[in-house]
Amino acid sequence: MLKNTPLFSDISDDELKILQKVAVLKTFPKNTILFSEGDPSDSFYVVNKGKVNVGINDEEGREIILSMLGPGEYFGEMALLDGEPRCAFVMTKEKTQLFIISKKDFQTMLISNPEIMFNLLKGLQKRLREANRKIESLALMNVFGRVARLLTQLAGSKEEEIVITDKLTHQDIANMVGASREMVSRVLKDLANKGYISILKKRITIHKKLPYDW
Repeated sequence: MLKNTPLFSDISDDELKILQKVAVLKTFPKNTILFSEGDPSDSFYVVNKGKVNVGINDEEGREIILSMLGPGEYFGEMALLDGEPRCAFVMTKEKTQLFIISKKDFQTMLISNPEIMFNLLKGLQKRLREANRKIESLALMNVFGRVARLLTQLAGSKEEEIVITDKLTHQDIANMVGASREMVSRVLKDLANKGYISILKKRITIHKKLPYDW
């Protein structure tokens, strides 16, 4: 699993064996808070099975989900690189199995493997672009546009008919677009009534390209 993670794809088999020795595999139940905003940074995490939500709390205490991470994806690297406290919270979305690497082992690994540092930088660049898109969406789009863009991104395909694999509640979507659950429910109902989507057992199917305005 670690070898299949893009972050570690370039390391040698000998280095992989060293990594396996320092990576602790742990399983966490659903809705476990792995760390909160402001917590000290002491570990790096790679998702082996399951999914986690990465998010922040706004000034009114509402959760805003920045991203959902699944198998092969990782988190916790930023605080380990700059030594600052955690800038977001991470909570398991379902039963989740994680590889956990201590801060000391993680930093030693980076020093001896410049390929990993390069992959980290590529990952950080991708997350920065995603953050910029989210900021743009929150600043310039109404709730309808934010929901439509989110569903398009989660679909991850330009095909006209595709099922979003993640099971999402209306509250999940509301947390990801920074809106109320009631408003999101209204938007989803409008999209369904006009034939853009259908929803069955929390799985959303997109039937045709979603408009970002209405």
